[in-house]
Amino acid sequence: MYDPTRLAALVAVAEAGSITRAAARLGYTAPALSQQLAKLEREAGAALLVRHHRGARLTAAGELLAGRARRVLDELDQARHELAQLAGLSGGRLRVGTFTTAGIHLLPPVLSAFRRAHPDVELAVTDYEPPEGVTAVAAGEVDLALTHAYEPAPAGPPPMGVVVEPLLVEELVLVTAVGHRLAEGTGRLPVAELAGRPLISSAPTHPPRRGVESALAEAGATPAVVCESPGYALVCALVSAGLGVAVVPEMVAAMSPTPLAVRRLDPAAFRRTISVAHRGDRATSAASTLLALMRSGFGRGAAAR
Repeated sequence: MYDPTRLAALVAVAEAGSITRAAARLGYTAPALSQQLAKLEREAGAALLVRHHRGARLTAAGELLAGRARRVLDELDQARHELAQLAGLSGGRLRVGTFTTAGIHLLPPVLSAFRRAHPDVELAVTDYEPPEGVTAVAAGEVDLALTHAYEPAPAGPPPMGVVVEPLLVEELVLVTAVGHRLAEGTGRLPVAELAGRPLISSAPTHPPRRGVESALAEAGATPAVVCESPGYALVCALVSAGLGVAVVPEMVAAMSPTPLAVRRLDPAAFRRTISVAHRGDRATSAASTLLALMRSGFGRGAAAR
């Protein structure tokens, strides 16, 4: 028996021509997707991929299995659609909240799978900066919402009637300009090495980031530029231009359009947890179906990490 998620990973690599691009499409890191593909190769008892400097191509065995996998996945999507019709998911509206990073890198493939299975459900997506998405679920503005929380930081209880369910945990990593001295070496960089270094301080007044900013200040990192934006695109651009270093989620570092060097930190206590806020047993059928897709897609990525 082949795991459908691993089959989907193989098909994604076949279509994208690269493990990195396929991982971005599926909401994995490249190492996590490689682990899934290695497990699939063990299940198949054959090499499925050949990696090269421009990406990856499928072997003859990989092409054979990918062709079969497409048909299997299409059948599963059709089954989900037919089951949804039986459950009353042949119409209606699903309102989804997200924040920018998840909305770009994680949510689209999940919504695409939902749309294939339930084409008659109207989808509405709203961008919220955490923790506003949780408030929107509590207020009934959306059916469920992706949100995040950082460590170190105090965590407060969710509003009454709202469940905040973790889906994926990622480390915060140091990003520098390419060629920066702190980017040298392959081991983890002690946080104490940031003492006296110019730091691009990311939205220090933003509640989710306060704990991280305080910890970096205690380590002696010196704010060089205060970037009053919860988004990371500007932060990465400033770092790439050599104006300072920054600590950002690994997903942000991997997907940055500007060139960066990345280094993991020691201790590995700086983290971001991506969660989904929903109404638990009171969730609609459409929301419960999308929630199951999120658990499958995001949860496997978190386990692989």
